[in-house]
Amino acid sequence: MKKLLIVAAIALSGVSLNASAGLMSGSRPANLGVNENGQLAPLPSAPHAVGSQAVEGDKKAIAPLMVVGDKGSYMARLAAVIADMSGAKVVKQDSAYLYAEYTSSLMGFVDDVEFAMQADGQRVDVRSSSRIGYYDFDANRDRIEQIRAAMKATK
Repeated sequence: MKKLLIVAAIALSGVSLNASAGLMSGSRPANLGVNENGQLAPLPSAPHAVGSQAVEGDKKAIAPLMVVGDKGSYMARLAAVIADMSGAKVVKQDSAYLYAEYTSSLMGFVDDVEFAMQADGQRVDVRSSSRIGYYDFDANRDRIEQIRAAMKATK
């Protein structure tokens, strides 16, 4: 039993060191942004992502954000909501696109989250994906729903 505890302590300290060194963050994907067709990058095959441009019925599909209130200030309000969230950092923002990174406090995992306002100004498509791992235990879905609720409150 003592050996098991020692092995567990060593393993946990190794994970902690890896997280603090940024080794659990992965690399920023090269395919971020909106393509010439107004689409965000396709979702990975692993279940650790959600997106509003996913095929209906796909387990990774999630509803887009619907713009309520002033369209011109929507992305700025979205950036303010995100900036108030734990572990969030807005990396890029303009009037029709926002990219943020979320870093988990415990392990230092990084998720990439994108928002793209469509040309009609009525809908903002979303894409949220973990950089590493396989399952995210619905962290990406929960985050988008938390943002959706906060945006409804900021009308």
